[in-house]
Amino acid sequence: MKAIITLCTVLFFAITAMAQVEKQEVKVVTTTVDVVLDITIEKMQTNTTIARVYRFKNSKIKKALSFTIKNQRAKMA
Repeated sequence: MKAIITLCTVLFFAITAMAQVEKQEVKVVTTTVDVVLDITIEKMQTNTTIARVYRFKNSKIKKALSFTIKNQRAKMA
């Protein structure tokens, strides 16, 4: 019984509080802006060079870095 009375009083105060609020209409000022389309089309130069595709990534660099010299062996003194 106490829970029902508490619920009714909370709803009563909530409804009366909502009824007190005045709704004001806010008018929005709109502005119009003209849109100017300025489109220029430029012809792109095409290069017809052929790019090489290697099977392994960075194979040219790895080959250049893995060089060996002939006089790498230690000599007997």
